[in-house]
Amino acid sequence: MLTHGHIFAIIITMEDSFYEGESGIALADDVQVPPDYKVILLNDDYTTKDFVVHILKQVFNKTAAQAKQIMEDVHRKGSGVAGIYTYDIAASRAQMTINLARKEGFPLRCEIESC
Repeated sequence: MLTHGHIFAIIITMEDSFYEGESGIALADDVQVPPDYKVILLNDDYTTKDFVVHILKQVFNKTAAQAKQIMEDVHRKGSGVAGIYTYDIAASRAQMTINLARKEGFPLRCEIESC
């Protein structure tokens, strides 16, 4: 078990190494934030409003109020942003949406768009 003295020594060593550039840790200037992507749900004449709300709550972790607002955007404007994520997460949630819709017999479509 480490004592406070040991932890303090490790912190000092890491800080010294960080400032000298010897730690192998990337400095903040070297780190690039991955780009964001929007998952957009598209309106159709067959998918029910209730199912869209269900998807938004289950797959995109929206509250009931948020889900209802996005569903209304999809219905009235033709599309609505379900969420904004890194590419892998956006692609995964879009695929989950399609899979759940097909399982329930709905033609719900969604697309991924760069922000």
